[in-house]
Amino acid sequence: MIQNSPPPSHHLSWRPSAFLALLALVTSFLAGCATTTSNFSSGTYHVDAYAPTNPENVQVLVSLRSKIVYVMEGDRALLVTPASIGTPDHPTPTGHFHVTAKDSTKRSGEYGFWTNGSDTYAGSSGEGRSGYHYVGYPMANWVEFEPGFGFHEGYVWPVPRSHGCIRIHKNASIKFFKLVQVGTPVTIADSLPEDDTVGRNIVHPSDYKDPDPPASEMISPSYFSEPRDSELLQSK
Repeated sequence: MIQNSPPPSHHLSWRPSAFLALLALVTSFLAGCATTTSNFSSGTYHVDAYAPTNPENVQVLVSLRSKIVYVMEGDRALLVTPASIGTPDHPTPTGHFHVTAKDSTKRSGEYGFWTNGSDTYAGSSGEGRSGYHYVGYPMANWVEFEPGFGFHEGYVWPVPRSHGCIRIHKNASIKFFKLVQVGTPVTIADSLPEDDTVGRNIVHPSDYKDPDPPASEMISPSYFSEPRDSELLQSK
């Protein structure tokens, strides 16, 4: 998920003034709508997820106040996980939606990297140098619910951080991706009754300040095949 700020390495060729300006933009925008989670330290964060009895009865609820995503089958919680949401300037939309698309290997069409062999630098899609090609930031396990808005893998900050997308942790992203299908209802509200029940004691991830992986990892197709916690448990 793009996450925070890419660390310098021998794989990167930085233009100091341009990079500092871009870094501020990346930290603001890509902390939400173009983020990745490659080899960042996932620590011990874990969330259980349960396979549904009937996938047609699954729905997704999002509480902006609690910053929690609930995947429900009736009144049974299949997955409850913290999320990053949009800032006041770029809010996450509220209302009733449906999943319109899924893409486990989605990349950003706006922000990412320009690369030429071992020389790579961060940049927007319209800022390339001659001889370089653009590779968007990975947004693994993308689940779209509105044009330009979706759930995807990324660092989960305890404060609003995105440009409106809803980021969930690496160790929850595939589970979420498996539980929903095109057409699954999505409700996003300021608060939900579940906040005081199944969401009351949810533990939030603490790895949101970890550094981004090297650009060489983030532009590689193998990024999306790195191990992630993906097990769906059978109902008790």
